Formats: sequence, C-alpha cells, structure tokens
Amino acid sequence: METIGYILLVLAAVNLVFTLMPFVRSDYWTFRIFDFPRLQKLVLSTATLVLMCCFYQDHLAYQAGMILLFVNCIFLLKIIVPYTFLYPVWVKKARNIKEENCVSLVVSNVFQDNTAYRECVETLLAADADIVLLLEADQKWKENVSRLEDIYPYRIHVPLDNTYGMLFYSKLPVRNESVHYQVEEDIPSIFCQLQLPSGIWVQLYCLHPAPPSPTENLRSTERDQELLLTAEKVKEQKLPVIVMGDLNDVAWSYTTELFLKMSGLLDPRIGRGFYNSFNARTPLMRFPLDHVFISSHFEHIRIKRLPNFNSDHFPIYAKYHYNPVAEKTQESLEPTAEDREIAQEKRNAV
Repeated sequence: METIGYILLVLAAVNLVFTLMPFVRSDYWTFRIFDFPRLQKLVLSTATLVLMCCFYQDHLAYQAGMILLFVNCIFLLKIIVPYTFLYPVWVKKARNIKEENCVSLVVSNVFQDNTAYRECVETLLAADADIVLLLEADQKWKENVSRLEDIYPYRIHVPLDNTYGMLFYSKLPVRNESVHYQVEEDIPSIFCQLQLPSGIWVQLYCLHPAPPSPTENLRSTERDQELLLTAEKVKEQKLPVIVMGDLNDVAWSYTTELFLKMSGLLDPRIGRGFYNSFNARTPLMRFPLDHVFISSHFEHIRIKRLPNFNSDHFPIYAKYHYNPVAEKTQESLEPTAEDREIAQEKRNAV
C-alpha cells in the first residue's frame, strides 16, 4: 500500500476515534468535549472518505477503513439531520396567534471582558423582546446597560466578576423571583414566574452552569447536576415552563437529551436549524450552546440569531405562543429505566 494510503487510513482512524469518544461514559472534559463538534466531524469524515475514493487502493485494510468511515458518516448524519429542515418539526408552528398569549425572549452571553455596551443595548432595543437574560455580566455591565431599565421595569440582577453573573430584565410582571446556587456556591440560577398579558403565569428558569474544560471544571459533573436538578423541578411544575440560558452543552449531546427526557420539555430547533451561538469569532467551530427549551403548552413563532456585538456568543431571540390545546398534540420524550438510573447517579454524584 502506498504512502498516501497509509496517511488516509490514519485520518480515517482519527475520525472514528473522534466519533467514539462521546460513547465513553466518563464525565472528564477530555471525553465530553467530543460531544460538541458533530457537524465538524461529519465534514471531516466526508472529506476523508472522498479522498479515499479518489486515491483508492486495493488493500483489505484500506477497504475496511472506507466501509467504517462510510458508516461513521451515516451515523453522524443521523444525529445532525434533526436540526435541519429535512426533519419534522417537534414544536408546531403557531397559527391562530393571540398576541396576549405571546412571549419573546433574548438570551445573550455578553463575554465579561467585552466593552461593547452601546452595541449590546442597541441590539437588544432593536430586538424588543419581552424578556432579556444577559450572562457573564459583572457590575460594569450592569452600570453600562442601565438604559434597559427605562424599558424593562422588572429586573433581577446578580452581577458577578467570575464570568457567571446574570442580569435579567422583563417587561412582563414577575413574581416569586429567587436566586439559587443549585450546585456550586458561586454559580447562580434565576427562578421566577412571568405573567403574560392574557393573565397566564409561566415558570421561568435561567441557567448558566460551568462547562467541562481544563480551565473550568475538569468534569461535566456539576453542569450535568444543575441540568438534572432543574429537570426535576420542571417535572413537578404545574405551570407552563421555559428554560433559557447558556447551558454549555450542545443540543445533541446525551446530557441534553437526558435533560429533555427527565423534564418533559421540547427543543423548538428540531426540524428548523442549529442556531449556533458559540464561537461567534470562529466560524468553523460553532455550536448551539445557548438554549430556550419550552413545555408542550407553547407553539413556535420565531427563533433567530441576532447580530454579534463583539462577544464570543451570538444572542439568540425566540418567540412563542401559549396555547393550552398544544399540550395535547405535542409529545415530549419519555425516559427509559436506564435513563432514570443514570439521571439519579448524576444528581447524587460528588
């Protein structure tokens, strides 16, 4: 076999290892980080397979490599297709819209060291959402986006200088607001209830768990715990629910799927698109890390990515319509016995 054949076999092996790494049920960041680049892995695997076809060599190992790489591409495509228009939508599009039952939201990780305060405010004013959640916001951010307070009378501020501060703004009346430190003592979550113009109350959970990384938490344990503890609260909730925030996890990871199963929430992006929010500065390495999950009481109106204002995240805008009938036609995922066991283990992990 020629040198080019050996090189392509090595590339094929690397692609396969990248795909298999997330199957290792370890919380260490070295494994969990491979949950993220599924689209990138598909592109790389497809390019390698095309090259192997172009430089085909009649050797058993080479042929086996091509077959395995083809299977790998099919597997990755299966994971990605649900986040394209080729897949049926999970959350139905709203038809008979009543504005008094609508709620619009923006979630934006502002990047704490960013100083583009004016651009941020202008972007948010243009979006004109009912709810705004700013993440990684410290005291400087709170002071420099104070113009928002003229428009948003209801506010919950937790400015911190550890990149986990939160600034919450609402045009809608708020009650039962509280700040929780569910897992880590310096990472807050905001819980509150919003009243739609129609009088309907909605339970909102705002999250920003730490990612698994060599500079944050070496394991995903804390992130997974926060998601699953929130899922437990959602499941017990009688009101319609929205969960929003930078969850530091991609939409297609096992942990996010487990969160959706345990909470009964829906992902409106299914059948619509990726809406990658991070990294805004690196087009080839973008992932959907900023999420808005909803209960089956809501129908979809719009979701879009807003212009970046020098942050490493794009803001995400979403608008939904409350319809009590929708709950009967939109089914959530059901956890298996194994899912429940894994969720319990993660919640109890130390």
